[in-house]
Amino acid sequence: MKAVIQRVSSAEVKVNDATTGKIDKGLLVLLGIHESDTEHEADILAAKISKLRIFTDENDKMNLSLDDINGSVLVISNFTLYGDCSHGRRPSFFSAARTEKADPLYEYFCRKINDNGVENVQKGIFGADMKVSLLNDGPVTLVIDTDDLR
Repeated sequence: MKAVIQRVSSAEVKVNDATTGKIDKGLLVLLGIHESDTEHEADILAAKISKLRIFTDENDKMNLSLDDINGSVLVISNFTLYGDCSHGRRPSFFSAARTEKADPLYEYFCRKINDNGVENVQKGIFGADMKVSLLNDGPVTLVIDTDDLR
């Protein structure tokens, strides 16, 4: 799994002009699921993200986690994180998990973020054409790949 994580002051996702998820201070997570990913990768990634200390403390040091600030998470499925642009001009997405595998893993990952202590976990709609807006805080943007966490 790959995640692009953005520290946000606020974020919102809409589908057909209807808000499906909205948070204030917290993390926007764009989640890509590889064809070989399992619940094991979701467990590792959810634990890592939920405890990341990337919010500033009173000394302006990145030292606080979501739990410390009572932050929220907005998770957006994003198969394009597994886009391969190495050949030609059009990316291929062969390594991205297909819907029948990715959707249940996406839902499982969201539950695991909640199980790791994040009370407010919001979501987009898997496979939908989503419009995501955010107010990036910092900006702070990180990329985590579970292949690097093993």
